[in-house]
Parts: sequence; C-alpha cells; structure tokens
Amino acid sequence: MTAREAGLVACQRCGQVHARGTAYCTRCDGRLQSRDTDSLQKVWAWMIAGMIAYVPANLYPMLLTSTLVEHSESTIIGGVIDLVEHGSIGIAIIVFVASVLIPIGKFIAVIYLAVSVQRHSAQNRHGRHKAYEIVEFIGRWSMIDVFVVAILSALVQLETVATINPGIAAVSFAMSVIFTMLSAQAFDARLIWDADRINHE
Repeated sequence: MTAREAGLVACQRCGQVHARGTAYCTRCDGRLQSRDTDSLQKVWAWMIAGMIAYVPANLYPMLLTSTLVEHSESTIIGGVIDLVEHGSIGIAIIVFVASVLIPIGKFIAVIYLAVSVQRHSAQNRHGRHKAYEIVEFIGRWSMIDVFVVAILSALVQLETVATINPGIAAVSFAMSVIFTMLSAQAFDARLIWDADRINHE
C-alpha cells in the first residue's frame, strides 16, 4: 500500500505527513500536492532548453587566452586535448567527465525517467528511483568547468602580459547545467510508483 492509497500526502519541503486533502503543511506552510500534474511538461521544457544550450557550449570557445606573443581560444574538447598533450592526464579526465560524460549522462537519465513514466512502466522502479537520486546528487558537479574558468579569469589578469577571459561557451554551459538541474528538480519521482495503479485500472 502506498501513502496515496492510505489517504496520506507528504510535504515535499520538510517531509511532514498529512491527511490527503490538507492544503498546506502545518510545519512549514508549504503547499501540499499528492502529485505534480505538470511535472512532465516542465521536465521536457527544461531538458530541451538544456540540450539546446549544450550545443554552443561545445562549439564555441570556453577560454580566451591572450599573451604578448599569441592569442588562443579553447573549446571544452580542445582544452581536454591540450591537457593530455601537456601531460596533465588526470586533470584532462576530470574535465572530460565533468563537462562531457556527466551532462550527456544526465540528459539520457532524465529522458529515460520521463519516457518510462509517460509509458506507465512498472519495471525496475527501485532502479529508476536510484537513478533519479544520482542525477540530483551529481548535478552540482557539472559546473566544475565554469568554476575553473571563473577562477582563472580572476587570478590571471597581468594587464598586457597575459589575460584569461571566459568565452561564450562558459555562459552556454552554465545555462545548460542550470536548465538540466531544473529539469531534474521538476521531475516528480512519486510518478514512478503510480504505474501499478494505472495498469490495474
């Protein structure tokens, strides 16, 4: 028996359990809702926006470096290749995982969750719930590229000798990460457990 079948609803902000039909949480005054009926629409909207923003994040330069003798522009993949060529393989792996594998993995995971809920799939519900928790947890680490660019831009400003500035890809990448995080947060994980009830109706 689920909490919904028992006539209960939990506050999504503090976890306090109330009788179904209660409008607001007695502990934190949060609005109580058994299911977010607009969850999937919000998930798809934020996800599509994140995927669109991820394209220029990989096509345009992330870092603009200027010295007395040269001016260079580095994309995400170009930066990874440069790190490997300079022998910084460990850092290159971290950047590649945080900037390529994790964002793409989040896209795939959230799309899989949304599609499985839309199809009312009752298979591997525990596994899907774990996948949702992992996506929520690793979301914050996707911003490592943006943090590195921001720190370098702040520290390496030697006037005419050398300057480092963020490229347009840094803004696009930050927007993509934010949109993907909003997409994951918009997903109502309770919908995963509704498949049995819908399939039996």
